[in-house]
Amino acid sequence: MPLGYLFTVAVIALGTLFALAPVRRPRPLAVLSYYLGLAVNELPFVAVYGLGASTALAFAQDDIDSAGGWAAVALAAVTLLGLAVVAHRALGERDRIERAMTEGLGAGWRAAIDADLAEGLRRRPPLARILLLPVFRRRLDVRRVADRAYGDAGRRNMLDLYHHRARPAGAPVMIHLHGGGYSGGHKNSQSLPLLYRLASRGWVCVSANYRLRPDFQHPDHLIDLKKIIAWVREHAGEYGADPATLFVAGSSAGGHMAALTALTQGDPAFQPGFEDADTSVTAVICLNTYYGPYYGQGPESSPESHIAADAPPFFLAHGDKDTLVPVAEARHFADRLRRASAVPVVYAELKGGHHAFDLFHSLRFEAVVDAIEAFAARVRSRERTPQP
Repeated sequence: MPLGYLFTVAVIALGTLFALAPVRRPRPLAVLSYYLGLAVNELPFVAVYGLGASTALAFAQDDIDSAGGWAAVALAAVTLLGLAVVAHRALGERDRIERAMTEGLGAGWRAAIDADLAEGLRRRPPLARILLLPVFRRRLDVRRVADRAYGDAGRRNMLDLYHHRARPAGAPVMIHLHGGGYSGGHKNSQSLPLLYRLASRGWVCVSANYRLRPDFQHPDHLIDLKKIIAWVREHAGEYGADPATLFVAGSSAGGHMAALTALTQGDPAFQPGFEDADTSVTAVICLNTYYGPYYGQGPESSPESHIAADAPPFFLAHGDKDTLVPVAEARHFADRLRRASAVPVVYAELKGGHHAFDLFHSLRFEAVVDAIEAFAARVRSRERTPQP
């Protein structure tokens, strides 16, 4: 029996099963489901390459000479069908997100984008990158400036900047905060396809660390993000930015922090020692975000408690198969925000999307990246035009 081939096929088959039907419990199985399912769900073509290469090698070495060998081939064939479903599901995200954009921004929203901002907006997936370089996030036209201190907490108060090597003047700013349940994670790890894409298009992007549990609690993380905003407003001009246009984004816990920041703009309680700093934001991007209270604290620690009519525009994206933050929570927050806010709210529900879908150049995340850039262009166009 070709044990090596059978093992390879079994791992890919299990990942495909978890991509299609992730499990929440028991915990050991849920952890395996999360990591294997996420990898296959966002990188189905890599799984196809592995399946094809291992099958070809098994035949080339005459390993398929028993009932066990043919059983492995049959499992590979079934797995290939499952991978086709995964890829087809992800391929449909672009149209689904476009419909969500129209629902949130109104019919004809693309025509309302200023001509200079509409130029270069991407409408088709970058297939060469998705198929051949899905895990390679860097771009030759983007420079990363690492480890700039914005506070006094050592490495937890460091940020990286990404800007075009040409350093165009007047660039808008995107600040991104990583996830990790407020207990882990680090900058330069999540949403890098988004940051490099925007930086290559002339933005100045920031990815930052912040203080973590258990040594620090809410509102320490929130204060850190407001410090980052204040630092950007003071220093980002050195890298070509005009921080008058400043978007804040986050993944998972980072999205929780971004939403809280946007909904508590200018609140001196969260700006100790820098109460007069401008910590306002232009708009918010929340990816696979948790919107509830913080670790047993009261409802005031949740973004939902701070929703008001003067909230900035929001773009929310959440996978309907997220096992860490149930999609019902994202739907509820989006609904509450839409009913209260006087400005656009886009909620894009990703069919088959798992938690942490923002790691790779995948069909799904590239569609989200393109939508975020288009959303930002529409918001910036709207900012230029006095609103009634």
